Amino acid sequence: MSKFDYAREAELFPARNWRSKSRGVGYKRFTAASEAIRFAMEELPADLLLGAYLEVEEERFDCGGIRRLYESTEYPLARQAAASSVARGSRLAG
Repeated sequence: MSKFDYAREAELFPARNWRSKSRGVGYKRFTAASEAIRFAMEELPADLLLGAYLEVEEERFDCGGIRRLYESTEYPLARQAAASSVARGSRLAG
């Protein structure tokens, strides 16, 4: 993978949850990919993240790709506290 530009515009397409009666979270456009990644990892419900994808300049990243971008040493934003990340990881695992 070439060097990822976190400053590029991005679109986030959360998975649809057909079991939920509420509308939930839908498509979002971000002025910076870093903000889209932060939103996906820190705010998007885990069940919507699993089937979500991020599109940046016609390149798509699935849940695993989004996670790798978030965990990269190149990621420019501050991350949630380690305790929150551990809790989120366990929610995704189960």
